[in-house]
Amino acid sequence: MTQPMPMTKRPREALILHIELQDITPPIWRRFAVPRNVTLGRLHHVIQIVMGWVDYHLHDFEIAGKRYSAPDPEDLSIIPETRLRLLKALGAEGTFTYLYDFGDDWYHRIKVEDIVPADAYAQAFYCIEGANACPPEDVGGPHGYEVFLAALANRRHPEHRLRTQWYGRTFDISAFDRESVNQRLKQFR
Repeated sequence: MTQPMPMTKRPREALILHIELQDITPPIWRRFAVPRNVTLGRLHHVIQIVMGWVDYHLHDFEIAGKRYSAPDPEDLSIIPETRLRLLKALGAEGTFTYLYDFGDDWYHRIKVEDIVPADAYAQAFYCIEGANACPPEDVGGPHGYEVFLAALANRRHPEHRLRTQWYGRTFDISAFDRESVNQRLKQFR
């Protein structure tokens, strides 16, 4: 006979985080809630969902001068993120950096804005608001994204055809669907 899964209590408090992709115009940002006891490993997956990345590349967090990521036996300077809670890593810091894709170097600035009752939102992980579409994966970082946007906007741009074919569909720079993000977060456990 199978034992029933124990009910997990919902944390009493949530952190409100603001994340913004650096070196990008127009600004790409999100404001979202996570349980107060969130680990950096889980936060990585939440960031992937709220920003619109697809988790193809390596990442790390830099908090108070220390690097946290998935364990790497070849780089002992990296502290494993798996079970480390965000608040423990932060200490007195309120702002930290998340780097996604070590080739494109997408730096995100994250700030803890507030601590609120967890029941303030409909689900444990919740996107409150945001603006603008996430750049496509492998577009070439901030500079490549600039070229991509310029090429798509101008049919006479020397890379218009190449970039249009590479992306394969229309890119709406202002697209951000909070409801879709929250549906994905609802499925995240």
